[in-house]
Amino acid sequence: MKYLFIVQGEGRGHFTQAITLEEMLIKNGHEVVEVLVGKSSSRTLPGFFNRNIKAPVKLFTSPNFLPTAQNKRVSLGRSIAYNSLRIPVYINSMFYIKQRIEESGADVVINFYELLTGLTYTFLRPRIPYVCIGHQYLFLHHDFKFPQKSRLNLFMLRFFTRLTSLGSSKKLALSFSQMSDDERESISVVPPLLRREVLTLQPEQGDYIHGYMVNSGYADNVIAYHDSHPELPMHFFWDKPDAPEEMKVAVNLSFHQLDDVDFLNYMSGCRAYASTAGFESICEAMYIGKPVMMVPVHIEQDCNAYDAACAGAGIISDSFNLDDLIEFSKGYIPNRTFVYWTNSSERVLIDELEGNMERHSIFDIPALSNYFQ
Repeated sequence: MKYLFIVQGEGRGHFTQAITLEEMLIKNGHEVVEVLVGKSSSRTLPGFFNRNIKAPVKLFTSPNFLPTAQNKRVSLGRSIAYNSLRIPVYINSMFYIKQRIEESGADVVINFYELLTGLTYTFLRPRIPYVCIGHQYLFLHHDFKFPQKSRLNLFMLRFFTRLTSLGSSKKLALSFSQMSDDERESISVVPPLLRREVLTLQPEQGDYIHGYMVNSGYADNVIAYHDSHPELPMHFFWDKPDAPEEMKVAVNLSFHQLDDVDFLNYMSGCRAYASTAGFESICEAMYIGKPVMMVPVHIEQDCNAYDAACAGAGIISDSFNLDDLIEFSKGYIPNRTFVYWTNSSERVLIDELEGNMERHSIFDIPALSNYFQ
């Protein structure tokens, strides 16, 4: 089978998932013919993705969420206003996506939570079936437990997730733990997609805190904490285009540009991990037995953090005050069931993709009112 990937270009999780799934597909006799990445002017394509993905990569302009003026949490108002002005650009991207799907020779499209994929299938009707993959599709599962957050924000999250999957044949929901499938929503629950490099890491117990922030505005928060604890070694990764590869703020505090090899090396030897609650890096920390503190930056990450905390990954915080993480790490017990579940990933995912996938007609899209449930 020939596959085409469409990848949302926010954060690092979708990129590492795409790299991992491509390796699995090639290993099992399939081919990835092309990778389309939706990106914005505020994000750059990580170097590790270009180095590791085998298929040709093509870019298109895609909607993205803008942070607050402090560059911390997402600003819904700013995001809506900004993206509304760029609708003509996104329509051009949809025509480009359809063109690439039809000219690539792909048999199946796999969507890594890119909004324009669902909209392209809704309005332009490519005739190649597609499958969605991501932790976010678990938010549509009838058994998923949500945190106590704004009902409006949770509704918008579920609505956005539905938009990314309009017309899809199946949704593969990456999960911290095993759950039954949800046939009504065409959801199959599958293990996390962790890269081979993670599965072969030999973790050590170091003395430093490792971290990742998707929005660089949290750097001031980290620096302020370090000023009060200068003896604690800290290595944080960020996505700040104008920063050097390593910015050494103090003897024991450095900020690093996102590089997957360095990121995993620091993960393997850290004392504990602090993150803005992206699903992928939480899974990596859980797999190698590192305690986690999660600082969500938007409603999706609020749900990620709550789900991860229920699975025993760690604790949730509203800032990078690391005292609670250090205290939690003293009694942390790794979740070994998660490791066994993750190790079954290739078998489960290949079975899902090679199996007799029910191919709903792409013209049989539910009424829009269904998406407001």
